[in-house]
Amino acid sequence: MDAESADVQENPYVDVVFDVPLNQVFSYRKDAKNEACPGKRVMAPFGRREALGYVIAERKEPPPGVPEPNIKQIRRVVDKEPVFEDGEAALAFWMAGYYLCGAGEALAAMVPSGRRSTGYASFSDDEPEITEPGLHLSEEQRSALEAILGSSPAPPRRQESAGDDIRNPPSLPPPEMFYLYGITGSGKTEVFLRAAEAMLRDDKSVLYLVPEISLTHQTAEAIGRRFGAVACTIHSGMTPSARLAEWVRIRRGEIRIVVGPRSAVFAPVRNLGLVIIDEEHDGSYKSGNTPRYHARQVAMRRCSAAGAKLVMGSATPSVEAWKLMNEGAIRRLNLTRRLSGGSPPEIIPVSLENTDGCLSSFLKDEILNTARMGRQTILFLNRRGFAYFYHCKSCGFELTCRNCSVSLTYHKSKGRAVCHYCGYSVTPPGACPECGSLEAGFTGFGTEMIEEEVRRTFPDLRIRRADADTTGAKDSLKETLDIFRAGGIDILLGTQMVAKGLNFPGVRLVGVVMADTGLHLPDFRAAERTFSLIVQVAGRAGRYFPDGKVIVQTMRPHDPAIVRACALDVDGFFEAEISQREVLGFPPHTRLIRFTLRSKEADRADRAVRRLAAVLGPLVPKNGDMLGPAECPIGVIAGNHRRQLILRGKNMGALHRAARTALERYEKNKDSRVYLEVDVDPVSLL
Repeated sequence: MDAESADVQENPYVDVVFDVPLNQVFSYRKDAKNEACPGKRVMAPFGRREALGYVIAERKEPPPGVPEPNIKQIRRVVDKEPVFEDGEAALAFWMAGYYLCGAGEALAAMVPSGRRSTGYASFSDDEPEITEPGLHLSEEQRSALEAILGSSPAPPRRQESAGDDIRNPPSLPPPEMFYLYGITGSGKTEVFLRAAEAMLRDDKSVLYLVPEISLTHQTAEAIGRRFGAVACTIHSGMTPSARLAEWVRIRRGEIRIVVGPRSAVFAPVRNLGLVIIDEEHDGSYKSGNTPRYHARQVAMRRCSAAGAKLVMGSATPSVEAWKLMNEGAIRRLNLTRRLSGGSPPEIIPVSLENTDGCLSSFLKDEILNTARMGRQTILFLNRRGFAYFYHCKSCGFELTCRNCSVSLTYHKSKGRAVCHYCGYSVTPPGACPECGSLEAGFTGFGTEMIEEEVRRTFPDLRIRRADADTTGAKDSLKETLDIFRAGGIDILLGTQMVAKGLNFPGVRLVGVVMADTGLHLPDFRAAERTFSLIVQVAGRAGRYFPDGKVIVQTMRPHDPAIVRACALDVDGFFEAEISQREVLGFPPHTRLIRFTLRSKEADRADRAVRRLAAVLGPLVPKNGDMLGPAECPIGVIAGNHRRQLILRGKNMGALHRAARTALERYEKNKDSRVYLEVDVDPVSLL
């Protein structure tokens, strides 16, 4: 009898999880070729269909109580070699427990979905260029690097075997955590790279997370020059097969430093020594789809399991990180001065009252002065389109989306009024659809309107807009940023993609066209987001010269978040914000689990949320409470009526227990036409 046949007799069954909202394992007989084994993806009969599953274990016998004839057979095996290991499976089961999702859903988020391809793209074939530590570092940078590298990492806490250990991941102590807190341009990236170099010298691997693909390009170029062929990038812009090819190379140990946004936290590097989270405060580290994981939390878990270090950095930390720094759970490493000759810019708030158009006369004068000096301007507005609010002065009619409870945004280039949530669009009416009045039209301004006014005001300057409407083509954003960096654009205007982490030596002036866009949102993080955005976009000015200037246009010049952002008073903002959150009972003083129910029919959504509330209410832990049931702030999206419940308390373990029990009871008699989303530690309540 050959070894393969013996193995079939020894372990003729496999356990499989699927990308479905069930935290359940299904058992199958191996395929006819006996290729199914832990770590491979398989196609297997699942209900009335065939579905992609993930093999997590082998077994000698059928599960207890399941007759052997009832066990179906794997149809075929997708992978020639395993694409995940016990460590990834254990992480998936931990995510399933923490984020209240299916283990298969977590694995599906981790493992690229493509088929194997022969080609791949790395940075270069050069050997990594490892520089000597301490060279050209400032005293603050050197102290920070010594702190990060000075302590000995904890030994790895690996899973010893498959099976129950994977499905019941243990509790782990928190990892060693550091925070590079410093003004923009203070040299955080260089400290990150030196720490990564030290890890590679010790034969360890590094994960380097950045919040968005636009930052991935810039960071990847720096890392490519430094580390060569042992580095790669992973992001959603790659084809699934290209991502899978890189994933396999990482698993084999060919890649030792991985750069990418949120999902790169799952990269299966060997001997993990360091995880870097740049711009830690950024909301894009939180997934908006199931599993709704936060890359920071997953990074903490991976570092704990591997005995690795976690280093975060930002000029504007999240409120949660700030509190942990003050409590000593995260070690703060301060960087206080710009290294390239620049200094913190002068920030001037300007009231928009009685201003015609989008730009105040003060901002226009400064744009002209900047151009005469041969320097560059960035104009920032976190709202795309031309205008965003249609209103009739006669009868009060507002033009809203037929599928969502939001206003339509007028896109002049398309000649359409568009919903930014579901994509619905209409031709803008020539008169009020309700009363026929001609005193109706769009107000407010977006990036399209700013571009039009800027081109009209400065016809001789080179202007480029960078937002989701202009950067859809592959590499178009990178091209725009490269041209701007090379001095080929005088005024770059855009949304958040021009506000974060980017380093442009020629920028003297930054204009925040309207600082208030997020302040009115009914969300407890509104002030934090507004403050961070202003400080971050201000950091693009004067990085190499001491004459940087930021003009913050606002209708609310006396709002505390705007006043403190203009004063760069980070300490004062966080002290006030944390105190207010404590009074209101919101994070970081409490933890939240949000349940969102949606249905095409409003009454079904109402009945479902009331039934979930009836189940959850008696389970609310001591010192906790339940907010709702209530309509979501955005009550309808894409024709789905949305209702919410929020479970709040100080102890996440107690909240988890209550939520799990409530979900089990709710699922028994749930309405199949109502969809339930569970969000643990939500970053937005809209």
